[in-house]
Amino acid sequence: MDLGLKDKIVVVTGAAGLRGSIGETIVQALANEGAIPVLIDRNDRGIAYAKELQEKGIDAIFIKADLSDPIQIEAAAKAIGEKYGRIDALINNIGINDGAGLESSIEDFMKSLQLNLVSFFAMTKYCLPYIKKAKGNILNIGSKVALTGQGRTSGYAASKGGVLALTREWAVDLIKDGIRSNAIIIAESWTPSYETWIQTLDNGEEKLKSITKKIPLENRMTTPQEIADTCLFTISEKSSHTTGQFITIDGGYVHLDRAMLTE
Repeated sequence: MDLGLKDKIVVVTGAAGLRGSIGETIVQALANEGAIPVLIDRNDRGIAYAKELQEKGIDAIFIKADLSDPIQIEAAAKAIGEKYGRIDALINNIGINDGAGLESSIEDFMKSLQLNLVSFFAMTKYCLPYIKKAKGNILNIGSKVALTGQGRTSGYAASKGGVLALTREWAVDLIKDGIRSNAIIIAESWTPSYETWIQTLDNGEEKLKSITKKIPLENRMTTPQEIADTCLFTISEKSSHTTGQFITIDGGYVHLDRAMLTE
């Protein structure tokens, strides 16, 4: 299906994760659709990723920015505006489950909010003039933790709850401008960081089997490609009448009654 994303300027935060991360997979999917990805991240991997895209003839750029710093976010948005003059879609993807729980300091909790929630607000605020020019849209990457809790990660849970609230707040705020605002909710996805976490556990393989067994559809994790595909559909004109929605990609993990499923 042609999603009509050719030459669309799509900003992706947290775009320079490891190969196979959600952000990097979204960027590659955008490039495959002919879109122009703008990579925002603090990691220098983004330099190589952008260069690869440029060598394919894609006018992509990487802007290095610490997304916990609103000043750097404002500068990044200005640089995007100066180069392209518009933003067709903003994908707020940054997120780190940093384990800032009740035993953590107030400072650590605030740092978690700064990266995982305030960055969404700041990025959207400073990109909004360019989004309005294009009558673009906003897509926030959320987490099941906002709905289910997880334990020992108050900062991340509070942030992701706030992300969902902002998604609907912005849908209301911007409806007069014809700008859509939606969120993707992810549960268990097999990413490089997830694999690293499993490998740190003494009983990693057993833990992994225990988790996947509880995912109703096919007893497997969601792939980053499945997430990227849904993201692209949601920001495209194929979803032109969808706003204020939480779209869950999780094989039924959050909403289905697993007690009713048979092995």
